[in-house]
Amino acid sequence: MKPHPEQQYLNLLKEVKDKGTDRPDRTGVGTRALFGRTMRFNMADGFPALTTKKVPFKAVKAELLAFIHGIDSAAGFRELGTTIWDQNANEEEKWLNNPNRRGEDDLGRIYGVQWRSWRDPDGNEIDQLRKVIDGLKTDPFGRRHIVSAWNPGELDKMALPPCHDRFQFFVRDNPNAREGKARTLDLAMVQRSCDMFLGVPFNIASYSTLLHMVAQVTGYKPGEFVHFLMDTHLYKNHFEQAETQLQREPMPLAKLWLNQDILDIDDFTMDDIELVGYQSHPGIKAPMAV
Repeated sequence: MKPHPEQQYLNLLKEVKDKGTDRPDRTGVGTRALFGRTMRFNMADGFPALTTKKVPFKAVKAELLAFIHGIDSAAGFRELGTTIWDQNANEEEKWLNNPNRRGEDDLGRIYGVQWRSWRDPDGNEIDQLRKVIDGLKTDPFGRRHIVSAWNPGELDKMALPPCHDRFQFFVRDNPNAREGKARTLDLAMVQRSCDMFLGVPFNIASYSTLLHMVAQVTGYKPGEFVHFLMDTHLYKNHFEQAETQLQREPMPLAKLWLNQDILDIDDFTMDDIELVGYQSHPGIKAPMAV
C-alpha cells in the first residue's frame, strides 16, 4: 500500500526530534537540527496541506498573494487577511534599530519585493516572477526558470532574511497527454532555514499553491513540488507539540480549486483560491521564535 504523502513530513519531524544535534540560534530559544533533507509531493495524490494539525490556509494564500504582489509592509499583509508578519515588522529589536527601517509596519525588501523588483548593480528593477512565467511559455525546457529571494546586497534592508530563498520550475512532457494537458510543470524550492513545526507545513502548502497558480497561467498540468530542506530544525519549545502531532494519523488529502478564468498571475485574489474537502486534526498552538 502506498504511504500517505504526509508520512514523509512526520518521519522527518521524528528524525529531527530523535536524532538531531542541539544547537544555539539567533532567537535564544535553541534548536535540534539536521542538515540536508528532501520531500516530494505529487499533486496527483491530492493537495499536501497537512492533516495531522490544521493548516491556516487563509493565512497561507494571503501571504502568498502578498509575495506575488511585492508587498513590503505588515499593513499590506493584514489587508489580505493575515497578521503573521506583524511581529517581524514591529517587535524584532534588531529591525527596530535598523536605519533602513522606514517606520511602523515596514518590512523592507523582503520576499515579494525581490520576486518582483530585484535591483541589479545599476539600480534597475527586475521582475523575476514575470520573466520566469514568460520564459516557461516561450522556452519551456530552459534551465533558467529561477526566482531568488536571497539578495546579499540587500539582506540588511529586510526585516527577516528569506528562509525559503529560491525556487525553480521544470517542464516535462506528459505521457498521458490524451487525458489532459500535454506538459507537466514541477516546482523545486530550496529552504535554508526550516522551522519544522510552524514554518514547514506553511511552506509546503504555499509553494504547492504557487505551483498550481503558475501551471494554470502557463497552460501546464501541476506536477511535483520538491522541497529541499537545509538547516532542518525543531525549536526546543516545540518538542511537546511535535510529540502530540506524531501521535496522530493522517487523513485524506484535500483538493485545490482555482478560478479557471484567471490567466495572469497578478489577477488572482483571495476568492480565486480555495481548499476543497479539507479535513484535519485540531490545530496545535506553539510560540513563534522571532
